[in-house]
Amino acid sequence: MKHIPSPFRRWHACLAKAALASSLALLGVGAAAVENGPDPSSSFLNASSGPYRVSTDNVSSFSARGFGGGTIYYPTTSGQYGVIAVSPGYTASQSSIAWLGRRMATHGFVVITIDTITTLDQPASRATQLLAALDHVVNRSSSTVRSRVDSSRQAVAGHSMGGGGSLIAAEDNPWLKAAYPMTPWSISKNFSRNRVPTMIIGADGDTIANVYTHARPFYDSLPSSTAKAYGELNGGSHFSPNFTNTPIGRYAVSWMKRFVDGDTRYSPYLCGAPHDAYATRFVFDRYQENCDY
Repeated sequence: MKHIPSPFRRWHACLAKAALASSLALLGVGAAAVENGPDPSSSFLNASSGPYRVSTDNVSSFSARGFGGGTIYYPTTSGQYGVIAVSPGYTASQSSIAWLGRRMATHGFVVITIDTITTLDQPASRATQLLAALDHVVNRSSSTVRSRVDSSRQAVAGHSMGGGGSLIAAEDNPWLKAAYPMTPWSISKNFSRNRVPTMIIGADGDTIANVYTHARPFYDSLPSSTAKAYGELNGGSHFSPNFTNTPIGRYAVSWMKRFVDGDTRYSPYLCGAPHDAYATRFVFDRYQENCDY
């Protein structure tokens, strides 16, 4: 741009900044970005754990208010970290999604994996319980955990009916920073009021929450003004999120880093060349998004 006279260059830069601010507002991205951890790479994101060591804090069903108890995973390194609540699916307990809670925590998050009040609770109830679990971490957890918490950065995730619950929680609570539903199930198919950046994971072999009647319609209903993505696992099943799964872990970390932390270092792993190289190697049957973000 050397050929542009200086006054016009300044005017052009102001326009570019204004456009960027407008785009970030539409995508629900906060102004303050946090960079916790080293620069990401594909091998770094594909590993079973990140750079932070974590400790755990058990939440008994007797001390939990509005949910069934759970386990908090938090970095041992002092600092301020975003908070994520994760719900299991129908009839399942927190043990089914414990691997993902720990994995995200090792990348610099405080994560609570919850037990629901009953294992038969429906998505709307799970949505309420996810919010109750976030409140517990922020306001009622141990002083050590609370010292790690940045209460301005909160997010939800879930499997199956827990995934449906995370969609409901996101739609009803636009202050959340991100949602990550995995093979989600919900009677409601329309989430057009959702303003929270949301990535949905489906599975081509899901016979319980078939992608044609669940994950895909959910994604399609999300407004274009909301940052969103959809990855459909090739050879996956409804229960893929219950076992250590590299694509699910990789994209959970990348999505939460990008939108809970506002860390743009992770954008190429959702929209750019590193994502393209990874996702096209038989990882996803289908990948949709409204990049760039």
